[in-house]
Amino acid sequence: MLKFTLRIPEDLHARLTTQAEIDRRSLNSEILHLLEVALTTVGGDDESP
Repeated sequence: MLKFTLRIPEDLHARLTTQAEIDRRSLNSEILHLLEVALTTVGGDDESP
């Protein structure tokens, strides 16, 4: 597994932390889950904006 540093705004960190607590996940697991969902969304656009 790759390890790296991610800089995000404080308000986004707070939102992610809150959602992780609601979902009973670690912050890391919540971010991974959200990335997986975003990358596998049916009908999603594979093109960059």
